[in-house]
Amino acid sequence: MATGSKKNTKKIGDLGEKIAQKYLHDSGFVIVGTNFWRKWGEIDIIAKDKQGVLRFVEVKSVSYETITDLEYAVTHETWQPEEQVHARKLRQIEKTIASWITEQSYDGLWQIDVLAVKMVIPEKYASVSFIENVVQ
Repeated sequence: MATGSKKNTKKIGDLGEKIAQKYLHDSGFVIVGTNFWRKWGEIDIIAKDKQGVLRFVEVKSVSYETITDLEYAVTHETWQPEEQVHARKLRQIEKTIASWITEQSYDGLWQIDVLAVKMVIPEKYASVSFIENVVQ
């Protein structure tokens, strides 16, 4: 697994968000916005599904050096990026969503989703896990 500097972590995160946007677009979602930021949190992607439900998507990304490393992590159930979306993170997301809803005067249905991106940058490979409606 790639580790290292904040710069490298940001690069991995930015690439993961681009992959997530493409995945959502290819799945029929319309991207409404990205990187909505307030001092208490950020929403990575805001998208609307085919039924008109607004999706606030938290993207978590991890990079591996080789596909073999990625496959080992998956088959041995080692650390998964989506595990970083814990109760505290969800509270931050919900507070940021409340800001977005107020600022946009949004009155429709919405939910929080998590999209985990596992990638092997040198081999230009990525896999996506999309976990819908993480808060019931």
